[in-house]
Amino acid sequence: QVQLVESGGGLVQAGGSLRLSCAVSGRTIISYAMDWFRQAPGKEREFVAGINWRNTSTHYADSVKGRFTISRDNAKNTVFLQMNSLKPEDTAVYYCAAELWGLGQGSSEYDYWGQGTQVTVSS
Repeated sequence: QVQLVESGGGLVQAGGSLRLSCAVSGRTIISYAMDWFRQAPGKEREFVAGINWRNTSTHYADSVKGRFTISRDNAKNTVFLQMNSLKPEDTAVYYCAAELWGLGQGSSEYDYWGQGTQVTVSS
């Protein structure tokens, strides 16, 4: 059974930082693009950042470029999202998703999803 477990969320003041982790069990992530999405109350889920399966390219939503950094550690089967200069509009539940042989560009087809971790940014 494949599980994606996000952690690292919490409450932070505007301008602060958080580092999210997505730990995968049951399958190696080496062949998977790993993406982060978020969903704020009353809004649709949106792509935040992605890293391709080769670990050679990353993609970001315009709203987070220059503030968020995605990375992966295949040896630890974990993906990270470093979030700096957080804004109240970053408040959402953050999800990680895995796509086999993916490009990390926010594909509509994912093989696995995590349960999410709440990020709340106070003003």
